[in-house]
Amino acid sequence: MADLSHRPGDLSGHPDVHEMRDRYARMLQGPDAGALDGLAFLAGVYCAISPWVVHFTGAEPELTLNNLVLGIAVALLGIGLAVAPERIGGMSWAMAAMGVWLIISPWVVTRFPDTGMIWNNVIVGAVVCLLGLLAAGAVMRTMRSQSRTA
Repeated sequence: MADLSHRPGDLSGHPDVHEMRDRYARMLQGPDAGALDGLAFLAGVYCAISPWVVHFTGAEPELTLNNLVLGIAVALLGIGLAVAPERIGGMSWAMAAMGVWLIISPWVVTRFPDTGMIWNNVIVGAVVCLLGLLAAGAVMRTMRSQSRTA
């Protein structure tokens, strides 16, 4: 019968111990943008469902589609920041640009936006833009500190 008990053991004999330690050190030094991943994901999900939450008028399908597509894109960037922050950290600038577009889109996409549409997109756009700028700043700070240590 096999012994399946979990005993605390020493990993020093593990064949990938050096790689695991390097990866752990990189994650600790990595972009702080990973801390913003959950907020970016939630902002994206809210942006995607906001036309139905805020009850955009039925006459504005363009703004509904705009918010749905941008919300999905922001949520995917949030997931990317969680999964691979060192690879997707540079896309934080795109998230900031999406936030700016969300702010101005009610006037660009629709002819006569109502107050609910405007406030919804301005607030969500400001949050997305702020998260994008914070993530981009964290990436730049991390790259600067890594270049100093290298």
